Amino acid sequence: MLNVQIVLFDGFDLLDAIAPYEVFCAAAMNAENALNVELVTAEGPRSVPSGINGLRIEASGRLDPERAGIILVPGASGDVEGDGPDSVPAILGRAMDTELTGMIEQALQHKDRIVATVCGGSLVLAMGGLLEGRPAVTNHLGMALLSATGAVPVSARVVDDGNLVTGGGVTSGLDVALYLVERELGPRIAHAVEQLFEYERRGTVWKDTGIKPNVNKSVTSDEPNAAVNKTAMIPTPNSQHSKSIQASVFDGDWETTIATPVGKMEVKLSILTRDDLIQGTATQGDETIEFMNPVLQDNKLAWSLRITKPMRLNLKFEVVADGDHMVGIAKAGLLPASKLTGNRVT
Repeated sequence: MLNVQIVLFDGFDLLDAIAPYEVFCAAAMNAENALNVELVTAEGPRSVPSGINGLRIEASGRLDPERAGIILVPGASGDVEGDGPDSVPAILGRAMDTELTGMIEQALQHKDRIVATVCGGSLVLAMGGLLEGRPAVTNHLGMALLSATGAVPVSARVVDDGNLVTGGGVTSGLDVALYLVERELGPRIAHAVEQLFEYERRGTVWKDTGIKPNVNKSVTSDEPNAAVNKTAMIPTPNSQHSKSIQASVFDGDWETTIATPVGKMEVKLSILTRDDLIQGTATQGDETIEFMNPVLQDNKLAWSLRITKPMRLNLKFEVVADGDHMVGIAKAGLLPASKLTGNRVT
């Protein structure tokens, strides 16, 4: 029997979870119960509030990453532009802070476990460092953030990377589930479900197989989105330093606070101008990272960082200094710009 576990978390998007649930249940009816579907959480049985007016759905069990079959992770429903506790990034961040990330990582280590995502579900995995180097898709609003985590964004409705199957926007949950039914139970069962729902699966499922398109492809092709990758590309270590025509007003050690959607980050910045070169490091906890591509222009200093805590992200910083006070922003893809404030301590 094929086991399907659909993961719920506080603030999940209803359609992301319920559309696949109905598809899998319909497949079970047409396949003489060759498939079992269960709503689960990382914590166990409980009532789970969705992001749509707090509507609650009962989860009957705890996610079991050792159970062969399919694990499906939906996205979140919330404010897509704000940075408050009800914003999509904040909801996804709270989901990532549960045991869910570790459970999914455990499941991905097995070839007989298929991890599927719908919409922002792929961002939960990506921000947890689970999609680095793997082709994936998410809602179009999150593609830049997906790239910023080190995943390879593909502009397709559904992306099949073996034991990882990801879907795009909210309604792609139907397409992800129908594709998995066809892949695991056969096209006749998938066709029967399509007839029942009066819905035909949309788009081509992208796989890294077959003849590659011409390299002069457009941005809208179904190959990994080169334009997105370039904008979020991590500079090489050889480009860490940038020439400065004058002594930097940023030299010194700074204690800064970054107000992110998932909480405040205390970061120590150490900046030094030497031989007309700007260099710097950022330290949070036990992690110290060198600035990449620091550029000083007029009174503004900009640089990039690749962080791994509290999540894997490529961040871009822009700050200005007024005496011993620093203000600026840090930004990664879809996430709203986070305010940075700090003071020079030495």
